[in-house]
Amino acid sequence: MPQIPPNLEQEILRLKREKNAVILAHFYQDSEIQDIADFVGDSLDLSRKAASTDADEIIFCGVKFMAEVAKILSPTKRVLVPDFNAGCSLEDSCQPQSFAEFRKKYPDAIVITYINCSAEIKALSDIIVTSTNAKKIIEQIPADREIIFAPDQHLGRYLEKITGRKMILWNGSCVVHEQFSEKELVKLIANHPSAKVIAHPECPQTLLSHAHHIGSTSSLLNFAEKNQGGEFIVLTELHIIHQMQKRNPTAKFFDCPSLDKAGCTLCNSCPYMQLNNLEKLYLVMKYGNESECGGELILDEALRIKAEVPLRKMLAMS
Repeated sequence: MPQIPPNLEQEILRLKREKNAVILAHFYQDSEIQDIADFVGDSLDLSRKAASTDADEIIFCGVKFMAEVAKILSPTKRVLVPDFNAGCSLEDSCQPQSFAEFRKKYPDAIVITYINCSAEIKALSDIIVTSTNAKKIIEQIPADREIIFAPDQHLGRYLEKITGRKMILWNGSCVVHEQFSEKELVKLIANHPSAKVIAHPECPQTLLSHAHHIGSTSSLLNFAEKNQGGEFIVLTELHIIHQMQKRNPTAKFFDCPSLDKAGCTLCNSCPYMQLNNLEKLYLVMKYGNESECGGELILDEALRIKAEVPLRKMLAMS
């Protein structure tokens, strides 16, 4: 194991300058990674910002599918990830072979896929969407066309509700959003009756029914910023609270836990996001593919081109 320097943050910033790199951090990363990043945001927003820079390298602190999007949109840039094990339960729930067979059952359907999926699933899709633009894009699809929506069933049901459009849903979900405890949420609401419940649409409908505001991570952040002071109960990965607190310093934020089988409360953070840390960020910047956990993300060019088509379709429609 290479030695980690005592002035870790200074070394990361030095390597960034030396390699002409840009560091991206998703809202769900630890606060220390968010604070050292050039950009903090949603996965697509980060990839688009990185594509607009003249950086030679993109260091993506998030999960693997996010780094793939960065590579799809920036094919000439080198994309590095601190830990290749940083995957996604939602991505895992939708495997390419199974999804290809599922799609064959509905040959005339338009396949709309949430961006939280692998490059292989994107290549099997007609249009990619985010939680921000999904409603707008679905409303542009002719009423007589069937729609397959994948991979998140909870987001799909929420979109059915707000668009009035029945869709064929893939049975996938995010482990973080699915495991929030409604029992604990009701307790929080009772103890903080003035608090606004803000929720990501990847949550099940039983949880969304309690929400004052439902939206993407950036939408939740903007809502918290616009409502200065007060109290908020946050139904998404808890590390977004770091940015919320920065933008609304006098507010109080409460994260909703999950319950284990014994009824004990558990912190509801994404185990994949938490695989990244400053040490791994330093190691991948310093040693590249020789680092212990991470390295350069390589994407087959034919796959990249296929996956880019529905992404560009999304950008054109939104």
